[in-house]
Amino acid sequence: MRILLSTYGSRGDVEPVVALGERLQALGAEVRVSVPGDAEFAALCARAGVPLVPAFAPVREWVKEMTRRRASASPESRAELISGQAAEIVARQYDALMAAAEGCDAVVACGLFPSCAAARLVAEQRGIRYILATFCPIWLPSAHNRPHEYPGHPLPAGMTDNRALWDHDIATKYALFGKAINSHRASLGLPAVDNVRDYVFGDPVLLACDPTLGPWLPSDLTDALQTGAWILADERPLPGGLEAFLEAGSPPVYVGFGSIAVASEAGRAAIEAIRAKGRRTVMAHGWAELGLIDDRDDCFAVGDVNQQALFGRVAAAMHHGGAGTTVAAARAGAPQVVVPQIGDQPYWARRVAELGIGATHDGPMPTAEPLSAALETALAPETRVRANAIARLIRADGGEVAAKLLVDMLSRP
Repeated sequence: MRILLSTYGSRGDVEPVVALGERLQALGAEVRVSVPGDAEFAALCARAGVPLVPAFAPVREWVKEMTRRRASASPESRAELISGQAAEIVARQYDALMAAAEGCDAVVACGLFPSCAAARLVAEQRGIRYILATFCPIWLPSAHNRPHEYPGHPLPAGMTDNRALWDHDIATKYALFGKAINSHRASLGLPAVDNVRDYVFGDPVLLACDPTLGPWLPSDLTDALQTGAWILADERPLPGGLEAFLEAGSPPVYVGFGSIAVASEAGRAAIEAIRAKGRRTVMAHGWAELGLIDDRDDCFAVGDVNQQALFGRVAAAMHHGGAGTTVAAARAGAPQVVVPQIGDQPYWARRVAELGIGATHDGPMPTAEPLSAALETALAPETRVRANAIARLIRADGGEVAAKLLVDMLSRP
């Protein structure tokens, strides 16, 4: 059994796919992992022992190019810009995946919608199975939640029925991605698709998030199989300098915004708020390349680090609310301060607050005063108690559950 796993996105999109690949290989499946060819992702694949087949472009380069284009676009042309970017992704990713899928029996796709559309097209052309996976419940049609709102395509004012909103989402997805998908279909001699959303989603969908953190409430709008989060075990030791810093004082507060390009002022605001609480700081550079603000010895800066090892030794974790960081902190029992920026991050921030395992910052640009209030909640003893209780409920076997499900599904005619 040969399975192609595909995603295009940042670390939070790539690491779970690598984890699934590792689990599938352990069950005897032959796996190819198509992810962006950035050095950090190549290292992830090497650590897990899964073969990397690079996607159409390294994602950091692509993000920089898209940021440049958005900066020069008018607000009125943002939706058109999204459609043009989608066409590029569909065409280029299709070529990459068509080659990678040779000899495969199935393709499992995650990440950006146009990248998944390319995977769906490849599966159709190759005559193989296609399964979509996603990492957050809000992306799936359900009577229990509203659709994501896209630039230039606001949800209809006054419409409160979620079913009607998801019907409207079909038209939104077509407006944004229909031309990109159907133009490529035409180039392959295939007929146009009227409902590109459901074409790309397929049936069933794998929901790869923890049921305690992101519960899926059954809905007749989507057949979702919730497996738990796909977690890649990390056995790397912490860097010697970081280990010495941790040993030299009380547990610090971790600050990291992953692939989100927050302003440098965010790092300053975080350090000031943490210092006001008498705490030390571990600052992760991330894609924003955040650094220390002075030479005081109460702060330590790190690059890529084993969060699984670090989060069990911090007083709290302040982050952007990415699915991967949220579940890593929750597994470790670390209270959280979430500063949500985009996409599903506001959902994870809300869930952290609802579960009583931390607090959320109001607004994407962190400033010292609201961060201080959020830290007050996160550092309270009762929050630590609650975080430790929730940690015992977080599943670690989501990747294994998904791998077994896929092997069973693909073994049947």
